[in-house]
Amino acid sequence: MYLPNYEDGSIVNLMSSILQAYGQGSEYGPLRNLDILSLRKATNIILLVLDGLGYEFTLRHGEGGIFNEYLRDKMTSVFPPTTATGITTFLTGLAPQEHGITGWFMLLKELGLITRILPFNPRYGGLSLGHSAIDPRLIFDHEPISAKISADTYYIIPRNLYESDYTNATSIGAKKVAYDSLGGCLNEITKIVSSTGTKKFIYAYWAEFDALCHECGTESSEALGHFKKLSYSTALFLEALKKTESVVLITSDHGLVDTKETDRVSLKEHPQFEETLTVPLCGEPRVAYCYVHPSKADQFRKYAGTNLSDYCTMHSSRDLIKKHFFGLYEPNKKLFDRVGDYVLIMKEHYVIKDFTLGETEHFLKANHGGVSKEEMFVPLIVVTP
Repeated sequence: MYLPNYEDGSIVNLMSSILQAYGQGSEYGPLRNLDILSLRKATNIILLVLDGLGYEFTLRHGEGGIFNEYLRDKMTSVFPPTTATGITTFLTGLAPQEHGITGWFMLLKELGLITRILPFNPRYGGLSLGHSAIDPRLIFDHEPISAKISADTYYIIPRNLYESDYTNATSIGAKKVAYDSLGGCLNEITKIVSSTGTKKFIYAYWAEFDALCHECGTESSEALGHFKKLSYSTALFLEALKKTESVVLITSDHGLVDTKETDRVSLKEHPQFEETLTVPLCGEPRVAYCYVHPSKADQFRKYAGTNLSDYCTMHSSRDLIKKHFFGLYEPNKKLFDRVGDYVLIMKEHYVIKDFTLGETEHFLKANHGGVSKEEMFVPLIVVTP
């Protein structure tokens, strides 16, 4: 089991270093092996987040490429290592313990609803909750780093995310720029860098690698071909940034593991377990939050400890909070409501899923959120063109 190093070796510490470079404080310590002074001297700090690009994958497939040439170290993600938790950490500088975003499916007690938290809509789909006059800032309620940094701040994001409730709530103080392609993303960064000589922080997010891994697998021709394209395009991008007094930090929110059909655990095959739950599973297929009927807690624990023990380990949610799985400091007041009564941490490459009425039964070919080294470790790539 690989857990976050919140002391000096995680993406939270990376964000602490960036904040400190702009004269802002952070409860979390800076990242080891990253000089804050060099960040402070730079005119432009560019943080390029390539969703799903794990450290182990980069080592395995990046030989001779730009990523491995400038690979400085590995970092841990947060727990669980997944997009909702990791991206919120990049945008707030906080760990899940403090920012309170805990996975793709989240039970929001204040709304009485299980949500897909990043699209900010109900699990069953439909319009964003913002269309129902729910202010997303009441859920994503921590000050984003864009509101703290004393420099011109830009968020370079896919066009389909440009006006999302999540983006609007986490980009306060930043100028948002939309793009339609990888070349468009990198070109927008280059244009912003050359636009003025003032200090700038530029956050850019690329999602397609993660999407291809999910649908095709990490070792598929689609994923490997896209990784090669990323490496080539990034090399050209870095060449264009020469002599611009920039520091480019390239990393990710998590890695992924491939899951075969034999790795899939469907709750419809375990009705005696499913009947102990008050609501469907929350979190992720690799780390599931279970809300349990008090009267059936013994049945839940017995079933998980026997019938599911080959696939997962069972933990008290409160114990994981006390053991600092989610972060180091004062827990968000809503955290306990958002991680259930128990957490199932899947072993090896297993996933666990249930399906609500109207949901299509679909398992992804690669997943994240677990505590394998493939999922937990992300690269720290540092370039000063």
